[in-house]
Amino acid sequence: MHLLHRPQQESILNNIIKYSLLFLLFFSSIASAHEIRPAIVDFTFNKAGYYQLNIQQNLEALLAQVGDQHDDTEQSENATKYDELRSLPPEKLNQEFENFSEIFLNKMTLKFDGKEEPVRILDVEIPEVGDLDLARDSIINIAGLIPEGTKNLSWQWDKSFGNAVFRVSSEENPELYSAYLTEGKVSEPVVIGIDTGIDCSNPENQTKAGCASQTGWWQTLINYIAVGFDHIVPKGLDHILFVVGLFLLSTRLKPLLIQVTSFTLAHSVTLALGIFGVISISPAIVEPLIAASIVYVCVENIFHEKLSRLRPVLVFLFGLLHGLGFASVLTEFGLTQGNFVSGLIGFNIGVELGQLSVIAACFLLFGYWFGKKSWYHARITTPASIVIALIAAYWFIERVGWI
Repeated sequence: MHLLHRPQQESILNNIIKYSLLFLLFFSSIASAHEIRPAIVDFTFNKAGYYQLNIQQNLEALLAQVGDQHDDTEQSENATKYDELRSLPPEKLNQEFENFSEIFLNKMTLKFDGKEEPVRILDVEIPEVGDLDLARDSIINIAGLIPEGTKNLSWQWDKSFGNAVFRVSSEENPELYSAYLTEGKVSEPVVIGIDTGIDCSNPENQTKAGCASQTGWWQTLINYIAVGFDHIVPKGLDHILFVVGLFLLSTRLKPLLIQVTSFTLAHSVTLALGIFGVISISPAIVEPLIAASIVYVCVENIFHEKLSRLRPVLVFLFGLLHGLGFASVLTEFGLTQGNFVSGLIGFNIGVELGQLSVIAACFLLFGYWFGKKSWYHARITTPASIVIALIAAYWFIERVGWI
């Protein structure tokens, strides 16, 4: 381990002051952002032909027309409108939605045997205002009767409403169908077979006519590779900064591979354990610790020029934290038991591809051109690490509720 000399440490302190202004400008633009998450759309029905359609959605983002073309709400030109709606009590927000409900229904279709049927909103469940730093999910409740003799159904809404997880269940089988729909795509026809008399909960019958089939294993894998990649690039800014922090200490392949491998192994373990319910830790604990891990990596970058023996071990421990963060996100995407394994594998592959793309971008921007320069640590590693550490320190303070 090689510590920096006193003149270098004084230079670092001067850089901290210099780059604090940049930090303040940066976090002022992200402080109130809420990540855009997919809606969860649950269609349930019984043998009598009665159905319920429950849509869990960020109602404020829907009303402010903040779609998934943005990484978070702050990037939208309607961010001010979103923040105003986020502060409304349930009664006021419900009034806003009532004014929008006709547009909402016109841009959503529920078809039985290819024929669109009108739908009726029963009510909207809206939580109290609560912590304004957290997005608020409301539930839109729709109900009706399935036309007699219906064999299949499909669902779709306008792409401006964002991505959605569409799930179908019945009294006999709570996991008939599940798919992650992007860009306003229509679900494949889901065979519901109300009057078939077939026990669709029996795996041997699930391929027969009259029983719905799950989205194919391969298609689920592809879908969730995209979900995992999207969670890193562009939506996972904290994970991006952690990976950048790993890259900054050394652009040489061996030290970088040691750190990335440690991180990958660790987050793969806790991602799986978290999804299967073996480990469950509140995001209120995990998220501040993820921010703290970024701070630590960057502070070590500033005061050390070489990879210490302890660093891969610490990176492994930090990877365990990040894996729990990934697990909390993936559980919000409505994975059912039937597509659980393929979704989990796909998500993890997507995360890895996202991380590798971040490393590749860093190498092309800095490592290839400047990695072997004598001044690389002083002019690239130190300033970048200072800015990242300050951003993560702010996140830590914000996530523990001190501001």
